Amino acid sequence: MNAPEHPTHLSFSLSAWSAQQLASVEEALSRWVACPTSAPAPADLGDAMRYAVLDGGKRLRPLLVLAACEAVNGNPHAALRSACAVELIHAYSLVHDDMPCMDNDVLRRGKPTVHIQFGEAQALLAGDALQALAFEFLTPDDDSVDAATQARLCRMLAQAAGFQGMAGGQAIDLASVGLPLNSTQLHEMHRLKTGVLLQACVMMGAACGATTPAAEMALRDYGAAVGLAFQVVDDILDVTADSVTLGKTAGKDAAQDKPTFVSLMGLQASKDYAQRLLEQALVSLDASGLEHTTALRALADMLVNRHH
Repeated sequence: MNAPEHPTHLSFSLSAWSAQQLASVEEALSRWVACPTSAPAPADLGDAMRYAVLDGGKRLRPLLVLAACEAVNGNPHAALRSACAVELIHAYSLVHDDMPCMDNDVLRRGKPTVHIQFGEAQALLAGDALQALAFEFLTPDDDSVDAATQARLCRMLAQAAGFQGMAGGQAIDLASVGLPLNSTQLHEMHRLKTGVLLQACVMMGAACGATTPAAEMALRDYGAAVGLAFQVVDDILDVTADSVTLGKTAGKDAAQDKPTFVSLMGLQASKDYAQRLLEQALVSLDASGLEHTTALRALADMLVNRHH
């Protein structure tokens, strides 16, 4: 009998690893995001900010940062700040995406969206404040993260969140409602809207340590495959799961006549494609030459084979 290809998986518990990592992330977010006792925000803005961030979500993006940092034996202080920063960017994007001028959704993470709970103006300001706070996280005024790393992390996150990434992808998404996109156009939209930020999570974690050019390229390829696979699975779940399971409105893409991988390829072909992307991600990790990639492997498998 042949030995398993990645035997380290047999002794690795993703749930135990994730619980340990997320305990640190949740504690930091609770302490750093407009905490009423240490960093209060005026006019109840802090309540909306904390509502948008705390006690919800899979926290996949912080986990990718921390797993990539682990793979390169990087600075854990820089990684924790990066993990929290990417989660704030993700949270702010959800707040704005859910508003009536965008997707006009009422359910997110199993609870009313921020604009439903606090009003549109407060939701807009909360998203703005979370985006700004993300970059404050990356620039601590102590010596825990050197200045060069701070600058590099800020640049990576800004590029992933702006017109070259998430915001650009959202612009394409809004302009594409009801239009028949071909495969190239759909891939580009989702690469920008979702994939670039997920890839940046991996690269920001790697930037917390030192890597060879070959390892950096391999991690970049892993992040690209994982980022695209996440969106493919998201499109699948929008068709196959219910709102309670998802924690957000199911069937929204079809109802809004948005192009998806399922509408373009079909359900089974989309599932097969997600599995091929998972294989690509794992092959990239093999090519990295890094020893401590078990968490990255397990995260890739989890996000492709998840049910919500």
